[in-house]
Amino acid sequence: MALDNLSPAAGSTREIKRVGRGQGSGMGKTATRGNKGQKARSGYKIKRGFEGGQQPIHRRLPKVGFTSRVAKPYSINVEKVKQVAALEEITLESIKSVYKLSKSVTKVKLIGTGAKGLASKIKDENVTTTGN
Repeated sequence: MALDNLSPAAGSTREIKRVGRGQGSGMGKTATRGNKGQKARSGYKIKRGFEGGQQPIHRRLPKVGFTSRVAKPYSINVEKVKQVAALEEITLESIKSVYKLSKSVTKVKLIGTGAKGLASKIKDENVTTTGN
């Protein structure tokens, strides 16, 4: 076997369909496009989503949803979670040590009546209060 005598396996390839090459080929005259009509013409192209004049489904259905790319902070009420208010230095890691947070949480907002008083203890830009 050499590169000059390679051939595909039997039955793995087909002859290409040559249309519009005379009546004897069986695919002459209309070149397999049928008779008249828009689809038989050259340059025919249907628009994406076109449904023959009926209102397309993407216009019949209402617009749904919006997802903001800005990450919303996880809110912690310091009135209910006293351990966070009792911390000396408030950082994301120190909050995670006393309050169970998911790994996906990257920002925390402290809310509640005592949250503004904790602003001086915050040492991390990922932790904010309602005041700042």
